[in-house]
Amino acid sequence: MNLYNNSMTKAVFPGSFDPPTLGHMNLIERASRLFDSLDVVVAVNPEKKSLFSDGERLEMLEKLTAGFSNVTVHIWDSLIVDYCKKTGAGFLVRGVRNAMDFSHEFDLSLMNRHLCPDVETLFIPTEQKYFLVRSSSIKECAKFGGDISTMVPAVVEEELKKKFCISK
Repeated sequence: MNLYNNSMTKAVFPGSFDPPTLGHMNLIERASRLFDSLDVVVAVNPEKKSLFSDGERLEMLEKLTAGFSNVTVHIWDSLIVDYCKKTGAGFLVRGVRNAMDFSHEFDLSLMNRHLCPDVETLFIPTEQKYFLVRSSSIKECAKFGGDISTMVPAVVEEELKKKFCISK
């Protein structure tokens, strides 16, 4: 199957999204303009301890992407290239903030290319204003009542406050 010659381009943007950030949303918005169809995939990793359940992350992302006509949200608990094969997606979208991100993502792209040569990985650099936005830092800041309003959508901020029992 040669995915380069498809008349419709489909891409996958996988991630843990624990929680979804404004940086994630920026990448979703930008990738949605590049492809006919974009699947945002909540990647389930049982080795990773998540604050939000798979279902909670899916629900938040469904709310956040409701305005995008070509974006759908899914959960997947296996190799992401297997998801691409199953759905006919020819592209993986990955965001990179810095050289460390790039190094990690580049290594993953080589493995994915080995597993499925028909799927291309495209790196989209983070916009400067989201350079320091990391899910782990956001969770820590929220836990101690810090202002995270410039890092996450309002829906996510509310869910974080609920998780950490923080009143308004």
